Amino acid sequence: MSENNVLLDVKNLRLSFFTPGGEVQSLRDVSFQLREGEVLGIVGESGSGKSVSAFSIMKLTPYPGKVIGGSIEFNGHTITELSEKEMRKIRGNEVSIIFQDPMTSLNPVYTIGNQICEVILLHTDANKAQAKKRAIELLTLVGINEPEKRLKQYPHELSGGMRQRVMIAIALACEPKLLIADEPTTALDVTIQAQILELMMELKEKIGMSIIMITHDLGVVSTMCDKIAVMYGGKIVEYGTADDIFYHSKHEYTKGLLKSIPRLDAVEHEKLVPIEGTPVDVMNPPAGCPFAPRCNSCMKICLRQMPEYTDISDTHYSACWLIQKEAFEGGN
Repeated sequence: MSENNVLLDVKNLRLSFFTPGGEVQSLRDVSFQLREGEVLGIVGESGSGKSVSAFSIMKLTPYPGKVIGGSIEFNGHTITELSEKEMRKIRGNEVSIIFQDPMTSLNPVYTIGNQICEVILLHTDANKAQAKKRAIELLTLVGINEPEKRLKQYPHELSGGMRQRVMIAIALACEPKLLIADEPTTALDVTIQAQILELMMELKEKIGMSIIMITHDLGVVSTMCDKIAVMYGGKIVEYGTADDIFYHSKHEYTKGLLKSIPRLDAVEHEKLVPIEGTPVDVMNPPAGCPFAPRCNSCMKICLRQMPEYTDISDTHYSACWLIQKEAFEGGN
């Protein structure tokens, strides 16, 4: 695939929060690419750096967070060099985000129609009548019944699933090239989760946008994502296609995640295997592999030195000393 259809290119991104207690190293040399029309899943436990990665793409990192290294290239823009005024033209227009909790993301004192129309009026040449018409189209597109009535309602008058659909409508108002979904189904029940995910994939095909899906639910990424990045301790420890990650995983953390979720083909009464230990302290990260203190196969070098990425295939790579050990023992 040619380089000219790379929509997003994150290179060696380092981001820290400078707190009174010290520097919290949330992202440490994170690199990945997203091509046009692709769906990328970013998975990992809480504190691994998933949401911070997303917010950095939109320059929404809260104070006292700061990008201290690396670059973000998106659709011809160098995001890390843009001013806040320049970013306002891109946010909502070329890249949009669906936040984790719609109830805290929607303004409780404004109607649904007011909040959708605001985005349309800000980023397009539409007048108020055209913006209202477009808002009704968007609510219909995301499967909300009686859209004209919903425009006059406030967020608290809608159910959780409908609020999430409104958030998607706002994110899609200007047909962005990239949609970032930060755990968009966490607060929803299983049936509504499936509807929201199906809706996102339908809209992706209609509009032709790319999606970054941030989640801790491996079931979600297995059905939706073309590529998956597994994050731990502020680093991407494994990257590959869905088949690479689920059937040929190489990093011990990825294997641990897969062993800790229930399987339909599991033997009856088979126990799940939890990942022992506690998450890495990103204020004082280890010199070596961040997962080493919790890894059952940890070697001395794992604690001392971070391994380089090893290419398993054209689409699959991982940072683990065990892969290099296996290759060495195999004569490669």
